[in-house]
Amino acid sequence: RSGKNDVTTSIESKTASPLKPAANRIRRSTSSSMDSIYPFPTSFSRSSSLPTLQRKFSCGSLSSFRERVRDSPSRTLAFASSSSRTRSSSTGVAVVMGLTSDSQLKVVSGGYGYVLEDVPHLMDYVNDLPMMILLPRDKMTIVYLLLKRKSAMLPSTWKKGRDLHDVTKFPEQPENGRQIPAYTYPNPLQVHPAYSVVKQYFVNMDDTVAQRIVVHKDSPRGVHFRRAGPRQRVYFESDEVHACIVTCGGLCPGLNTVIREIVCGLYHMYGVNRILGIDGGYRGFYARNTITLTPKFVNDIHKRGGTILGTSRGGHDTSKIVDSIQDRGINQVYIIGGDGTQKGASVIFEEIRRRGLKVAVAGIPKTIDNDIPVIDKSFGFDTAVEEAQRAINAAHVEAESIENGVGVVKLMGRDCGFIAMYATLASRDVDCCLIPESPFYLEGNGGLFEFMEKRLKENGHMVLVIAEGAGQELLSKSLNSMDQKDASGNKLLQDVGLWISQKIKDHFKQHKMVINLKYIDPTYMIRAIPSNASDNVYCTLLAHSAVHGAMAGYTGFTVGPVNGRHAYIPFIRVTEKQNKVVITDRMWARLLSSTNQPSFLRPKDVSEAKKEKVPSTQLLDDCHDSEDHKTHKLKHNIEISQTLTKRILSRTKSLTGNPA
Repeated sequence: RSGKNDVTTSIESKTASPLKPAANRIRRSTSSSMDSIYPFPTSFSRSSSLPTLQRKFSCGSLSSFRERVRDSPSRTLAFASSSSRTRSSSTGVAVVMGLTSDSQLKVVSGGYGYVLEDVPHLMDYVNDLPMMILLPRDKMTIVYLLLKRKSAMLPSTWKKGRDLHDVTKFPEQPENGRQIPAYTYPNPLQVHPAYSVVKQYFVNMDDTVAQRIVVHKDSPRGVHFRRAGPRQRVYFESDEVHACIVTCGGLCPGLNTVIREIVCGLYHMYGVNRILGIDGGYRGFYARNTITLTPKFVNDIHKRGGTILGTSRGGHDTSKIVDSIQDRGINQVYIIGGDGTQKGASVIFEEIRRRGLKVAVAGIPKTIDNDIPVIDKSFGFDTAVEEAQRAINAAHVEAESIENGVGVVKLMGRDCGFIAMYATLASRDVDCCLIPESPFYLEGNGGLFEFMEKRLKENGHMVLVIAEGAGQELLSKSLNSMDQKDASGNKLLQDVGLWISQKIKDHFKQHKMVINLKYIDPTYMIRAIPSNASDNVYCTLLAHSAVHGAMAGYTGFTVGPVNGRHAYIPFIRVTEKQNKVVITDRMWARLLSSTNQPSFLRPKDVSEAKKEKVPSTQLLDDCHDSEDHKTHKLKHNIEISQTLTKRILSRTKSLTGNPA
């Protein structure tokens, strides 16, 4: 390992070493992948740094150092501690990996524009996790033990006569210079009867998932994430795991399914039997009792809506939460929640990392609005769209059963309109869909009221779907209500459904046109139901991926599908922005063509907004250049939306004389 804080020990003196008993046991152990184990020396002396060791072998790089060590008669046991590492890729190209300034995002750069945004691992900060580096030499494999602590002491469990056969037993021939975790255990799935017939069940350590899959022939490979799934070796023994599960934020279909599958996955796949449920969200860590979770206890909970653990907003006291985790001896934390909850999970992980605790923190993204970025979708979204169909169908029946019937349906979508958009596309009974990302106006030429008059004259009825966050800039608000927020810091929204219903009634009354309006608000019905079959399967995959990641020693990550493949994503990538509908994208165009509604935008406005910021990209599907690839798409979409909103409000004011 290389880094500014490296401490390397070269073994060449004749002083007594506490490693001798362990070394002798390693020397005696053999496996099918090694013909013999190079004997450890029995003495060592302390050197000051890695360059000192490199000078000993007259080399200036890790690769040349490796060659000289392999051919040298010297016997070396190196101890290192650093925040970055250099490894050799399968193609023989040197790859540099290090931590960024935020201490969360590990970036690995490879050839042809390959970038891996890796997740933290317990080895990054826990001081008593050793590593072995294997250097094959003909039919003999030299084993070097790399400890992250600055002394030459092995963990206490090793000094007490621990059998090290499993430590040196590897299922395949190691590559030259490959680092193998020494303080790990065989994955119990190797002998699990359910997985005995599965071919290549374990994920390769170098497997990654591409964030963008539509590219030009000459474009770089782009950003990748570490692939989720079980590893051949795990960092926790089954009997040492003490896990806990917490749910935070609003309700969502599938919460109980995720809880059930985490419990059953830990118990049946890894033999873990100590699992706690934290009651009432984050404050439950320090203010409430816990619930013991067993497969029998959670057996039927997936058939109910809500969460058996209870939930709440706010209550995040980082110090108290981590104190509770430490006092209870918890070493795996599974946090289920939306973007605000994941931000809290990120802070908890940072405090755990600062204290150097061997605790894995895994996040499962939960938001009914589908506003979590990077991942394909969040669990519960399919169920929400399906349930929204019932409300839209009821509104359509009411509207078409009477002359000039108008059905208004308000759906969830605080900052994004995915539920409204997909429910509209699936229904085919909606005449107009309004979402937060697409500004609109009521009065004047090309406004909503003009379109409604035209549609009622043509069909005799119409259905309007509106997301709860749409048109908020048009609502009249008092100064007090503008600054009100909930416990999670979300701005409290006015009821746009009631407001627009009253505006429609007033408009047609003023124009002496009789209408019959029915307003339906299924918000809490949608989020309180059990998940459907599709979401149940999805929740199972999410829960199992989180369990595999935590057992493999990964931490500070959230799990989710990226282009259909589940991956481990750093917290910072799912909390830095929100996923929103792009009104200049094909999906919104499909909706407009389905409903035949106007975009409420003049073509000139759209074309001018697009010209204001032209993305410099080599990828076809929103790829980013190397410097601003994280924020480019967000800024571009926000600037377009802000520009269009200003133009429409200005136009509305000029037509009506009213800023609203």
